[in-house]
Amino acid sequence: MAEMGKTTIVLDGDNIRHGLNANLGFSSEDRVENIRRIGEVSKLFAECGIITLVSFISPYIKDRMKVRERVAEGDFIEVYMKIPIEICEERDPKGLYKAARAGKIKGFTGIDDPYEEPENAEVVIECRDT
Repeated sequence: MAEMGKTTIVLDGDNIRHGLNANLGFSSEDRVENIRRIGEVSKLFAECGIITLVSFISPYIKDRMKVRERVAEGDFIEVYMKIPIEICEERDPKGLYKAARAGKIKGFTGIDDPYEEPENAEVVIECRDT
C-alpha cells in the first residue's frame, strides 16, 4: 500500500501489549478492555485516513461487534483466520500455548477460555494442515 501512496500501520497484539495495554492480562475482563482500547486506537487512525491492519485475537463476538459499531460503515473488515488449535500450538514461537497447558497462563484463548467464531466475517482464511 505504501508504494501506492497510502499510509498504513499494523497494530499487533505484541506491540500493543508492551505499551498501551501493558497493564492487562488474559482475564475475560482484560480481554474486553484490550479489544476496546485497540478499537478506539484503530478508529482514530481510520478517521485520519490511515489504513490500519489490526492483528489481534479477539475471542468474543460482542467485543468485535462493539468495535464495528464505533467505526464508519465499511471501515471494519473482519478477517477470520480459521486455524485448528493443534496447528496454533505447533506454530507457537513464544511457547504461550505450552505455558497455558501447564497452567502458567490462566484464561488463555482456546485452552481454558472460549473463542467465539465470527458469524459473518468478510474474509475467512482456512488452514487445514501444517
